[in-house]
Amino acid sequence: MTTPLRERITRLIVVLAMAAAIALPRATLAADSQFDKMRAKIVAFVGDKMEKLGGSRIVYKVDTDGLRESVVTDLRDDVVKTLREGKIAFSGLVIRDGGVELKIADAKGREQLERKLASAAEGLPSHALNVTDSGDGLVRLAPTDAASAARLNDLVEDSIAMIEQRLKDAGVKLVSVVPDGTNSIRIFLPGVTDPERITAIFARKVKVSFRLVDLSMPPEQAQSGTPPTGTEILLGFKDKRPYLVATDSALDGDDISYAGPGFASGTKDPIASFRFNGRGTRRFAHVTAENIGKPFAIVLDGKVISAPVIREPITGGSGQISGNFTLEEANSVAMLLRAGALPGHLTLVEQQVIQPAAKP
Repeated sequence: MTTPLRERITRLIVVLAMAAAIALPRATLAADSQFDKMRAKIVAFVGDKMEKLGGSRIVYKVDTDGLRESVVTDLRDDVVKTLREGKIAFSGLVIRDGGVELKIADAKGREQLERKLASAAEGLPSHALNVTDSGDGLVRLAPTDAASAARLNDLVEDSIAMIEQRLKDAGVKLVSVVPDGTNSIRIFLPGVTDPERITAIFARKVKVSFRLVDLSMPPEQAQSGTPPTGTEILLGFKDKRPYLVATDSALDGDDISYAGPGFASGTKDPIASFRFNGRGTRRFAHVTAENIGKPFAIVLDGKVISAPVIREPITGGSGQISGNFTLEEANSVAMLLRAGALPGHLTLVEQQVIQPAAKP
């Protein structure tokens, strides 16, 4: 006896929602506990310094509207990719009220889509979905409340990591950066009496772009003369050598869904790995398929981090950046890639100078 579609969808909702409540492995919980303890010690230490030295308190709010838009857009791209790969006929796909709606007339097609989405969400609480069916083939998909909360927490933590990295790069060492509620971040800076200098660091969004390298002339020749139309000279991040690259980006930071440090599988050299969202995956696959044998520059704030040669079409939506990095440099590159991918900007809510406590 075949289980009715509505019952199967109801079960899927329960399964996907339960994924958000699954306990993390004990090792992960222990690591998180140690991290929380370390963060608490830093907060207490910096708080003591603030009381003695005075300083600045700055509060930022993350862009929750931009996050919701990004999540639903990525969901739509993933749904379209799944439908096309499965050759599932559909119509009327739209984004509406924080979710994705579409019509799939064939019951087997609906079941296949459900199964693929359930598999993709397995073990990822931040990707859990509510899937509902109106009974006439209309399917609606939307993140669960728990998944939305997990995505917001991830955004706050990514923003904190970006803030810490940017402050470190700017030479600001004694600082506490912690969550402030669910969607805000509080920064304490002992001894700093000009918070405007700090907020100026974050007024500019990190610029991430992926550009084709122009091979029509040596970059040294273009550097000493006039570069071809539609190109410009950029210098390497570490080697400072010139690169002749296209001014237009094939992809940018908004196409990245994840970036982090790691090690190359063969050499164990430090690398920065990244993953594209659905739209970025399709663009990257198209660009790499059309430009086999050509170098492809990864540009971060106007500097070429790496310019690997495209050996074959890259359809998996992920890549690695290597460049004789130290682990610290790989982490810095990964953090800046993530900063370029953060939805929207941080909004300054408060900046205040705190006077030192009066001596007894």
